[in-house]
Amino acid sequence: MPSVRGRRLRGTVRPRRPGAPDMTLSTAEKTGARTSEAADVITGARERVDALDDRIIGLIQERMAVSAVIQDARIASGGRRVNLSREMEVLGHYSDALGRPGTGLAMTLLELCRGRI
Repeated sequence: MPSVRGRRLRGTVRPRRPGAPDMTLSTAEKTGARTSEAADVITGARERVDALDDRIIGLIQERMAVSAVIQDARIASGGRRVNLSREMEVLGHYSDALGRPGTGLAMTLLELCRGRI
C-alpha cells in the first residue's frame, strides 16, 4: 500500500483483512442519496465533474507552459520576471467573472504560472 512516512496516501484503499466483514458501501451510501434513482443521478454528475476537473487541470498546465514562454521572453529582453500591471488585469478579469472567489483563484493561478514573488 503506498504511504509516506507511515501514513496512507489519499485515494489508496486499505486491503480487507481475511475474515473481516465486507464493508463495501452501496452507491446510495457513497453518494448520500436516499434513493437509488438519486444515487444514479449523483454518480453520473460526479463522473462529469471529474471529467471537467481533468480538463481544467490540463488547461492550467497549458497556461503554465505558455506563461513560462512569456516570462522567458520578457527576461531575455531585459525585462522583469513579473509584469504587475498584467497581473492586475488578470485579477480583475477573474474577479469580474467569478466575484470575490475569482480573485483567490486568479492569485493561485498566477502563483502556479510565475512562482512566488
